[in-house]
Formats: sequence, C-alpha cells, structure tokens
Amino acid sequence: MLAIVCPGQGSQTPGFLSPWIEDDSARETLARLSDAAGTDLLTHGTSSDAETIRDTAVAQPLIVAASLLSARALGLGAGAAPAGASREQLLVAGHSVGEVPAAALAGALTEEQAMRLIRVRASGMAEAAAATPTSMAAVVGGVEEEVRQAIADHELTAANANGPGQIVAAGTQEAIAALEAEPPQRARVIPLPVAGAFHTEHMAPAARRLDEEVASFTSDDPALPLLSNRDGETVADGAEVLSRLVDQVTRPVRWDLCMETMSARGVTGILELLPGGTLTGLAKRGLKGVPSFAVKSPEDLDDARAFLAEHAA
Repeated sequence: MLAIVCPGQGSQTPGFLSPWIEDDSARETLARLSDAAGTDLLTHGTSSDAETIRDTAVAQPLIVAASLLSARALGLGAGAAPAGASREQLLVAGHSVGEVPAAALAGALTEEQAMRLIRVRASGMAEAAAATPTSMAAVVGGVEEEVRQAIADHELTAANANGPGQIVAAGTQEAIAALEAEPPQRARVIPLPVAGAFHTEHMAPAARRLDEEVASFTSDDPALPLLSNRDGETVADGAEVLSRLVDQVTRPVRWDLCMETMSARGVTGILELLPGGTLTGLAKRGLKGVPSFAVKSPEDLDDARAFLAEHAA
C-alpha cells in the first residue's frame, strides 16, 4: 500500500523548478497551470528570490503546480493509477495547501480547477494576513498537554498537529514572539517562513471568498482514497471534498491523524511529490519503519517509479 503525499507551504526554495522545465512538455504544462493560476510560475519557480516566493499569493500556486508537475511525470493524475500499479494499493493526501493537488490526483478536481481554487485561496489568505500582522511557529518537543496549554495561554491557536513532538502555533506576531521568548518546558519554538496565521479564524475572509469561488465548480467523487486534513478520514464524495477544502482555511490541520490512518490502512511506503522532503521527515517520526521517498528533482523519477511499483503493484 502506497501513500502519495503533497507538501504544504514553506517547502518551496528558489529555483527548484529550473531542472524540470528543461523538458518541453513540462514547460508547456507549467505555462498552462500559470494561466489558470494567473501567476507567472515559470519565473517564480526558476529565478524569483526567496522573499518573493515566500509571499502567500506566489507560494501556494507554485507548490500546487510543482506537485501536479511531478505527478504527471510519474503517470499520476485524475484518479488514475500509473502503469503497473493498482488503484486498490494507492491513497493520496496533502498537508494544508497540498490537499488541493491531492484532490486533483484523486480525481475530485481537474488541474485547472485546482489552480483556479488556489488562485483565490492564495490571494484571499495573503490579503487576510496583510490585515493583521500574524505568523506561525513550530513547537518541537515537550509534553503535548503542556505545549497546547502554553499555546492557549499566549492566545494562540494550535493550527497544525504534525505528529509526535511537533505542534504549530499560529496567531499575532507579538504572541508568537512571546511564546518564543517563553517556550514550554523541554520544547523549542521555531518561527516558520510563512506570512500569516493560517488555519485560524484570522483567515475567515479568505474562506468566504473561496466558498463563493467553488460554488460554480462541478466536482467528481474521488477515484482514489483521499484523506482529509480535518480528521484523517477518507472522503468519498466530491461535494464534501470541496466543502472540506474551504473549511480547511480556518481549521487546524491534523496531519497526525492522516498518518494514523495510513498506519491503520497498512501503508508500506510514502512517496512525497515535489517539492519533497518535509512530509517524509514527519513520516520518519510518525510512521517509524515505513520506507519513504521524496521527489526533489527530475533525476529522482526513475527511483520514484521503482518505489511506486514496489509498494503499489
């Protein structure tokens, strides 16, 4: 059983798409996705600097497009299993914004719908973040109950539960700074390179805009099992997928529960799409002993295909 996972915001790095667009087909795909997103992803993925691609309005479509681009290179997409793989041996999930390309891979959204959705999501969240200076920080280590209490005491939200020993706090920049200055016992507070308090009520205006956008969408039921960030459960109804993608903007991400479901389903391998590395790192702690593979460059594709065939044949 193979879990195909898509990373979230913060996984992008300057120039990470440069080697991918040496392929003419990939370049054409990225240009098409750029048109749907209303953003020049060719430039942002190759020559824009770190500060530019940190902007939520740029980062989110860039990450979604990268996951879709690498999935295409592996023969994944629209609910189809690649040659030699079985649908019954696959499931998909995405962390935060990564849930959007995951929904497209499962067949609930088209690629164009995914990019339209992320265009509104990203711009809405960027505007909401600009309204009040907010941020996020990972709290690593400590006792979970004490960590959650410290987050609450600083009037912050536990916005992401990423697995054993890592909870992400979100809220005003002042409150994040206060938590960093007074961390929970045996824990470290690490500011994250994001521009807002995502997955909190600070993002309510973005959720309303996104709800209006997806009202015009016609979605299909997922053809592959799709895990939800809300509770780690499989979502089988296309309309429910859209509803959960909207709600996710203001709800905590429960990646810990997604990993619990993967474990319960007997997952034997984790394949992380571009820009890979973050979720395989979490899997090493939350799914100990389960092999993982992160796609980072086109040179990884042959090994990724072999990994896919091993765990989904």
